Amino acid sequence: MSSTQKKKYLRTLFWIVAAGIVIVGIQQLISHQAAAPTPADTDKTTQAVGKPALTVEQVKPQRTMMHQTIIANGSVAAWQEAIIGAEVNGLAIKEVLVNVGDTVKRGQVIARFNDSTIQADLAQAQANVAEAKAAMIEAEGNAQRARSIQDSGALSKQQVDQYLSTEASTKARFQSAQAAWDAQNIKRTQTLLLAPDNGVISKRDATVGQVVSSGLELFRLIRLGRIEWRGEFNAENISKVQAGMAVKLTLPDSSQITGKVRTLAPTADSNTRNTLVYVDIPNQQARPGMFAKGEIQLAAAETNTLPYSAIVMRDGFNYLMQIDDSHHIHQIKVTLGNREGHLVEILDLPDANANYVASGGAFLSDGDLVRIAETAAH
Repeated sequence: MSSTQKKKYLRTLFWIVAAGIVIVGIQQLISHQAAAPTPADTDKTTQAVGKPALTVEQVKPQRTMMHQTIIANGSVAAWQEAIIGAEVNGLAIKEVLVNVGDTVKRGQVIARFNDSTIQADLAQAQANVAEAKAAMIEAEGNAQRARSIQDSGALSKQQVDQYLSTEASTKARFQSAQAAWDAQNIKRTQTLLLAPDNGVISKRDATVGQVVSSGLELFRLIRLGRIEWRGEFNAENISKVQAGMAVKLTLPDSSQITGKVRTLAPTADSNTRNTLVYVDIPNQQARPGMFAKGEIQLAAAETNTLPYSAIVMRDGFNYLMQIDDSHHIHQIKVTLGNREGHLVEILDLPDANANYVASGGAFLSDGDLVRIAETAAH
């Protein structure tokens, strides 16, 4: 190979190597740019891994003296309701003297029955009594005379015994006639329907002209006008209720009255497991049959409380948003107790030393990362 050819060969080889180096450099540059993250990608990664979902204030539970309140539902009812029925049979009502809502006194006539047949039977019984009495008087006189002369022999022993027997039989007939008159007189008194006690007429079924049978209900009477509230208390609260406690009742129109516990039922309902509490209430706005909510306030006790704004309601349940040390959210289901002002009692607080979201928890979900506001100071 000549010197000229050799130089040409070396020059060609140099350019080939240089071109290869350039190509490799370009490829490495392209690969590096493709692998480098863009600003948008960097933001997305940061958001997915470590960006807080919300800035929140945290709050710790407080031990607060709070009045304990027992709440129960129930109905207003008559203390005792007397059923007033007919004692006569087959008589028509002649007059009705009272109506629903009327106040009556014991022994007051509230209805009258047609007593014409009873009066006729009573007159007949009276005549029978008079006849029997006359026969008895005559027999007693004959018997007395027979006794006075029986030792003289003027009358035989058989005749004396006959006078004495007649005396006894006429006396028995008189007593029977008198008993029949008494029975008819009782029927006559039963044609007047009387109030059995003081109270208020709560129901009237009697109608003028109605022919009644014995035992048919005609009126109902709330004895002494007394009414009561019958509250249903669950097994958890019934042990806290005692006779004499004051009960605040809220009626359907939102008005409130105060009653007093009279007694507790000795047994619980086998279906609901609730126990009835009988509360005497004043006969004012309340009426038998009304629904009412009752509250019994117990002595104040120290309990765990949080601001009501910390409560999140979802699907009918109450939750707290607990904040762990890494500022992640844990949704905790809780049961609420009494509420006073802005504070609410937490009955089953899982951790009294933990931090919880003070407000805005409805915008958070389990596992969310949050930022703690520096102004939080609870």
